[in-house]
Amino acid sequence: EGDAGTGMTATNAVAPRTGNVSAGTSIFSMVVLEKPLGKVYEEIDLVTTPAGAPVAMVHCNNCTNDTNAWVGVLGEAARLFGADPSAGELYTKLYEKSLEGEADCGGVLVCNYLAGEGVTHMDAGRPLTARAPEARFTLANFFKAQLYATMATLKIGMDILAGEGVAIDSLTGHGGLFKTPVVGQSYLAAACNAPVTCMETAGEGGPYGMALLAAYMLRGAEGEPLEDFLAGRVFAGAAGTTIRPSAALAEGFDTYIRRYKALLEVERAAVEHL
Repeated sequence: EGDAGTGMTATNAVAPRTGNVSAGTSIFSMVVLEKPLGKVYEEIDLVTTPAGAPVAMVHCNNCTNDTNAWVGVLGEAARLFGADPSAGELYTKLYEKSLEGEADCGGVLVCNYLAGEGVTHMDAGRPLTARAPEARFTLANFFKAQLYATMATLKIGMDILAGEGVAIDSLTGHGGLFKTPVVGQSYLAAACNAPVTCMETAGEGGPYGMALLAAYMLRGAEGEPLEDFLAGRVFAGAAGTTIRPSAALAEGFDTYIRRYKALLEVERAAVEHL
């Protein structure tokens, strides 16, 4: 599955009950299973770690593209008033502003589909923002809804795994969504109900994983499992931060996702008619 195996290696997510989430213009998770799933799911891809352990993969085509468009529009608005913030400043300020939003985004909903999604059985996409008249439409709630939307489809797939009894002790997040400290990490932990770690080395990605696999082949002791080699010789003492799920945020995300699933019916109509 492309560089999935090397990505798992680069994030030390090769042992059972561990996983990683890569988030940029698309988002996908890899969770190492303790046992095979009970049945086949259209929404879940099955791959393996480099050592051959079974892995459930939830792959979503849409992540930050719609957010990127909104950051661009808000940057244009800032320039109307003589400010000229860099892209990095805009992302940081808006991500941090989202932390002030309500746990369920105050009733503001975003569907970020520019492309189709296999997990929700969509063949195309139309980005939408929707709210009832009584929704609390603030910048913080809107941008929290934007960021929830980046991982909402992933959550739908991960909830399938939760229904199968798949236990997750830790997830490692890497990619642009996690560059601003705390924000993406907190939301992903709430969405997946699992601790999320971001390591300094995780930004290296696939090429780093290739190098680690080569080192394992050359330097691993006879019979030493890959997960022991990585945990003991590579990632022991590696710098990183871990955020555990907030009960209030998890409850808010669950409320959001119930509304989001209803919004998908509007999305289907938009694809058909727009």
